[in-house]
Amino acid sequence: AALALLLPAAAAAAAPATGPAPAPAQASGGTLLMVGGALDDRNTEVYGEIVDRAGGPAARIGVLTAGSVPPSQDPDAGTPQARNSEANGAYYADLLESHGAGSAEWIPVDLDRVAAADDPELAGRVSAMTGFFIGGGDQYRYVTTLLRDGGTRDSAVLAAVRQRLAEGAVVAGTSAGAQIQAGADMITGGESYEALRDGSSPGYFEDAARLGYLETGGFGFFTHGLVDTHFSARGREGRSLRLAADTGHDLVFGVDENTALEVTGVGTGNERLRVLGEHAVTVLDLTGATAGTYNGQWSVEGVRYDRLTAGDGYDPYARRALPAAGRTGLVPRNRTAQRPGYDVFGPYRFAGTALDLAGSGRSTRTTDYTYETGPEFAVGFRKPASGYTAWTADGRTASTLTGMEIEVYAP
Repeated sequence: AALALLLPAAAAAAAPATGPAPAPAQASGGTLLMVGGALDDRNTEVYGEIVDRAGGPAARIGVLTAGSVPPSQDPDAGTPQARNSEANGAYYADLLESHGAGSAEWIPVDLDRVAAADDPELAGRVSAMTGFFIGGGDQYRYVTTLLRDGGTRDSAVLAAVRQRLAEGAVVAGTSAGAQIQAGADMITGGESYEALRDGSSPGYFEDAARLGYLETGGFGFFTHGLVDTHFSARGREGRSLRLAADTGHDLVFGVDENTALEVTGVGTGNERLRVLGEHAVTVLDLTGATAGTYNGQWSVEGVRYDRLTAGDGYDPYARRALPAAGRTGLVPRNRTAQRPGYDVFGPYRFAGTALDLAGSGRSTRTTDYTYETGPEFAVGFRKPASGYTAWTADGRTASTLTGMEIEVYAP
């Protein structure tokens, strides 16, 4: 059925719906850090948190880089230009030690050493580690090297990592190393426009624009929703929305580059989520959304959009954003929202449009459009009369958004 377009609401200044919440307290159980990629070597906030959680000077961190090409597929293997699993493992081990880890070492599992993941001696070494760092690359390589029986059974090394996580260890990962921590219907590739136009399909595809997903998922460490990485920089809002709607997931956590979503108390039933780093974590909540067709194309309306920045928390059980202590409701300026740029999935465009609307006192909604026009898709942003707040850390600009509403349709 055709979907009704969202109607403008009366303009109103944003006011806090609830008081700011402090950063989550430490809970028992392990810790996850999922980084959206492009993690700066100098990001002491994120690397420092990894090392501290692993024990600081007493930390023994294992590095997994099986998402990278193995040395046999790297023409630069053995040279300073090498970018294979072994070279990347050594790089991250040195980097973690430079950030204060007592020791860090590469766990030698990759496409050249798939059988090593079932080596009892190596699994025993992993069982003595206090933390793990999972590098980027291609998350499907982690499935191939560390999971067995079509992704339904752990290798010995992965079983040891899972056990250590349950016992309180930290597991961090960047880019594909964050994506692989997800559960069912893990994204394997795709672009936002093609996803909106063509939908999703189970599998892994050579066509990088085709939205694919793995039904059995990744390692399943994170269980609160879909995970996507490089989120704002690569305009992945559209592909995540479509996949969530197609597969019946209510929540998407989109992690920006050089930014981490930290989860404490993993496996306790009382997990706490917090944002660290430079940019933001986007939470797309489809609990009250309706997907269908409009003008013959896929559409969705009623998606809740929260944008969380460093220090903000999130309660995944109540599905509620918890702005960092000291943030207050933004009083928007007496101006209208900017005109659309006709590239809503361009780098940081989606978030930029939302933040611009938040800072406008005259506009309650705005619309931007896809660059592609065969067909064109529109993305509507709306500030509902209730449940929406823009929060500020400096008193002038929005840093955190809670309760904005999103719709996608073909105009």
